[in-house]
Amino acid sequence: MTRSGGAVADMQARAHDVAVQIDMAFDRLLAIPDDPRRRLYEAMRHAAIGGGKRLRPLLVQAACDLFNISRESALRVGLAIECIHVYSLIHDDLPAMDDDDLRRGKPTVHKAYDEATAILAGDCLHDLAFEVLADEETHPDPFVRVELVKALAMCSGPAGMAGGQMMDLEAEQTRFDLATVTRLQNLKTGALICFCVEAAAIMARLPQGARTKLHGYARDIGLAFQIADDLLDVEGDAALAGKALGKDAAAGKETFVSLLGVEAARERAHMLVAQAKEHLRGHGAEADLLRAIADYIVERDR
Repeated sequence: MTRSGGAVADMQARAHDVAVQIDMAFDRLLAIPDDPRRRLYEAMRHAAIGGGKRLRPLLVQAACDLFNISRESALRVGLAIECIHVYSLIHDDLPAMDDDDLRRGKPTVHKAYDEATAILAGDCLHDLAFEVLADEETHPDPFVRVELVKALAMCSGPAGMAGGQMMDLEAEQTRFDLATVTRLQNLKTGALICFCVEAAAIMARLPQGARTKLHGYARDIGLAFQIADDLLDVEGDAALAGKALGKDAAAGKETFVSLLGVEAARERAHMLVAQAKEHLRGHGAEADLLRAIADYIVERDR
């Protein structure tokens, strides 16, 4: 087996392992209580357990490979990020935002339950993310935990994901140019992806000046990921995606595909992946999983 073939096989095995562990962690974290909160926990479990690529927890594991950080710490950080990611999907699917009926191949939370329960389920998953990070099981050093909490808050708030979501809502009313769409996606999609890599650097106590290439890798794969999503929105299979496709075009939003065209967008995604892997040139086999993830981002079908 070639080195690249071995990296792909390792990525598939690690991805499966991470997905299983994340589901098990959610199962423990969201044990259903025997009291009137039962419906809330059921809604959270509906959104969090099963389905999804679990790309972000896998990316944390891959970045942690660079610094020999324990897989237990990496898993808990990945779980916190998944809490944020799932909360954002629950709220994004609400009628006040994207108004979607299907997510990960099953009814969205507000369809399976109701809007009020969906809002509370998202709120609680957001809170659980910081509860997980602040626990000493995540990392023994309290200063590391505080930095993780601060970084995730920044990446998920108005200067990160939520700010990008606001720009996405504005995109339905305003024509955005390529620079603005790039900024939007750097916030909405890219910020959490960047945190996945930043978290490993924080746990490794890497000085800020030594994080530049990791930041470059994360920024490039974040944009490549979104371009691939835009391409799938035009060319993909809704059954494989587990969600409705073509909604951005229907809403009149500008995307990388609408602004660049299909072929130019695909070329840009591949260029970003090559650039991301170039940022890893100083690393050896310990970065193979990061390289394989970069390739997967533009080759996936969902």
